[in-house]
Amino acid sequence: MAEDLQSAVPTRIVSHFANRDRNSQSSGWAELWDTNQSNFWDRGKPSPALIDWIESRPDVLPSRRGRRLTALVPGCGKGYDVVMLALHGFDVYGLEVSRKAIEIAKAYASTELAKPSAYNFASADNYQHSELPRNVIFLESDFFQRDWEKTIPAFQGFDLIYDYTFLCALLPEMRRNWACRMSELLSPIGVLACLEFPLYKDLKAPGPPWGLNGIHWNLLAEGGDGIIQDESMGKTEKLEGRFERVIYLKPPRSYENGKGTDMFSVWALKK
Repeated sequence: MAEDLQSAVPTRIVSHFANRDRNSQSSGWAELWDTNQSNFWDRGKPSPALIDWIESRPDVLPSRRGRRLTALVPGCGKGYDVVMLALHGFDVYGLEVSRKAIEIAKAYASTELAKPSAYNFASADNYQHSELPRNVIFLESDFFQRDWEKTIPAFQGFDLIYDYTFLCALLPEMRRNWACRMSELLSPIGVLACLEFPLYKDLKAPGPPWGLNGIHWNLLAEGGDGIIQDESMGKTEKLEGRFERVIYLKPPRSYENGKGTDMFSVWALKK
């Protein structure tokens, strides 16, 4: 029965978005939230791959003397990664299009920040981070609208942006806009971290989630439109994108949904 349910979930999401154009994508996700169908994509915990990377204290993260680093999680869902990053010392903004999603995320953050779960850390040695100030803000807005960031005091770009299931939820025709918007929102010395998923899915198969094998490289490094027919087309010598890839690895831990194919990439704006 459990296997039947899991196999049915992707089909139901695809059907839900089958006849929606780019202007009705946000309302489509909001409808799923409003009808209590977030279980389609909910993982129940923050990203193990992101936790491991953050706790490795990567040199590519910028150093901000005198202030904390800021982070953004677009399509933050119930706020798992938002809260986890806050517990590791970031000022974090979670972005969602659904009011109900924001309410759920705020309730989760209130409980979890007061008494953090062990799954927010890679090991018990890192529980000390839970004593850091915890600044979390959830915003109900559209990632592609250039208005919500104006509400952030003294905004100069985010030091870290994390994407897991946001890009794969977008129509392929919206991918170029995703890359452009990321370059606008990122600090000149910030980084974009991506848990690339799903890499096992055929690029021609309908979504969401849409298959992304080779898509991040095409969008960010090559400056393409993110619409390729197979992963072999995803790499050329023409690196005309706004980003350079500074880290690319297979995470020791990730969600089971990735079927062992997830990759973790980190991108910086070209100087």
